[in-house]
Amino acid sequence: MAVNKPVGDNARKGAVKKRSQLKNPLTKTSTKRNKKDGQFMAVKKSAVKYKGVRKEA
Repeated sequence: MAVNKPVGDNARKGAVKKRSQLKNPLTKTSTKRNKKDGQFMAVKKSAVKYKGVRKEA
């Protein structure tokens, strides 16, 4: 029988709205960026995108 997730398990529902990601054309990796001040936060080591973070154009 299916069981609902426990309440308060800190699971994210939907996209993270305070961050965005863009692709670096030189290294072909994804870079995470803060939407508030535009500061770069982190860079992925592989070419895989961040999960749940909206994309910039």
